[in-house]
Amino acid sequence: MPEIYVYAVEGRTSEQKRGLMKDITDAVVKNFGTDPENVTVQIIEAPKDSKAKGGIPFSER
Repeated sequence: MPEIYVYAVEGRTSEQKRGLMKDITDAVVKNFGTDPENVTVQIIEAPKDSKAKGGIPFSER
């Protein structure tokens, strides 16, 4: 049972997240030869002030 975790900064809509989870599920089904019911995708969101790139918080980008 494949499990995929996606780490992202908060701010995406439910529709965007739903689309991403569907696309990831489809890719796992295609490449791992499993059923969609066996694939778990979880998006783990971080607040913009709790994640930085290059030392600059995403809240300041």
